[in-house]
Amino acid sequence: MAFIDELNIHLSAGRGGNGVVRWLHEKGKEYGGPSGGNGGKGGDVYALAVRDIGALGRYRAVKTLEAGCGKDGEGFGRQGKSGEPLFLELPVGSVIYNSSTRRRVELLREGDQTLLLQGGRGGLGNKYFKSSTNTKPSEWTLGEKGEDADFAIEINLIADAGLIGLPNAGKSSLLNVLTNASAKVGSYAFTTLEPNLGDFYGFILADIPGLIEGASGGKGLGHKFLRHIKRTKLIAHLVSLENKNIKEAYQTIRLELHAYDQSLLDKPEIIILTKTDLVSKEALEKAKNTLSVFFPAKIFALSILDDKSVKSFADNLTKILRGD
Repeated sequence: MAFIDELNIHLSAGRGGNGVVRWLHEKGKEYGGPSGGNGGKGGDVYALAVRDIGALGRYRAVKTLEAGCGKDGEGFGRQGKSGEPLFLELPVGSVIYNSSTRRRVELLREGDQTLLLQGGRGGLGNKYFKSSTNTKPSEWTLGEKGEDADFAIEINLIADAGLIGLPNAGKSSLLNVLTNASAKVGSYAFTTLEPNLGDFYGFILADIPGLIEGASGGKGLGHKFLRHIKRTKLIAHLVSLENKNIKEAYQTIRLELHAYDQSLLDKPEIIILTKTDLVSKEALEKAKNTLSVFFPAKIFALSILDDKSVKSFADNLTKILRGD
C-alpha cells in the first residue's frame, strides 16, 4: 500500500437521542404520572496516536466518518444509551487542522488522545418537565446535532535520522543496507516518491525523497517532503561522488533547507560521501577537503558495495545517535 501522508476528511460527532413521552402504569396506580426518559448523548470524535506509519492509508478512500448517535429515552425514566465514540487512529507525528475553527492539534507520542468534536446532547423526556404546576407534562425535546467539520491531516515524520540529498544520491540503497528495508532502488532520479522508514538498532531512519534546486518553492517533488525533515533529530546529508561539483551539490540542498525553514540548518548534521567505488583515492580526498570547511569531523565516505566501509559507518552512526 502506498504511503499516505496527507488526507482531507469530513468528521461528524453523533446526534443526541430524542427525549420521549411515556406514562407510568403500575398495578393499583393507573395514572402514575410522566416517566419518559432523556435521550442519550451523541458519540464524540477523538484522534488517537498509534505507532503505525501506514495508518492514514486506511482512510484514503473514505470521504466522511461519523460517531454513533445516542439512543432515544425509554420508559420508567431511563435515559437512552450514549452513542459510540469514534476514534480516528493516526500515526505519531500527525498534524490535524480543523478548517472551521482553525484549531491545530499535533500527536507527538504514542497513545496521545485528543477530542476533536463533541457529540450532541440528548433531548429531554416528559419526566424532566414535571413540576408542582405541571403534573402531566407532554413536552419533550429532540436530541441536538453533534459537531462536524472538515479536517486536513498531514504527517510530519518523527525519526532519529533523516537521509537527504539530491536525487540518486544513494539514500534508498543505504537505508536498505543499514536496516534491511525494501525501499525501491533505481538508476534514475526520483526513484523514491514517498518516504521510507527503517529500524536501525532501535533508531528510526527516514529516507526522504530526493530534493532539487527550487524544491522549497514546489519544484520537483516540492516542499511536500521537506516538512518530514523538521522533526528528525539528525540530518544525514548524502552527496554522491558522481557529481562533478561536490560543493555545489552540497550547497544546493542546504539552500533549500534554509529557504523552507531556517531552523533546519541548526540541526545536527553529518555528511556522507557515497559511491566512492566510482572515483580514485585522490578524488575522494579532494572531495573530503572541499566539504571539510563545513563539518571537518563529521564526513564519512562509503560504498554500499564495500562491506567494510558500511560496517565502519554503521558503528559511527550508532555512536552518534546514542550521543557517545
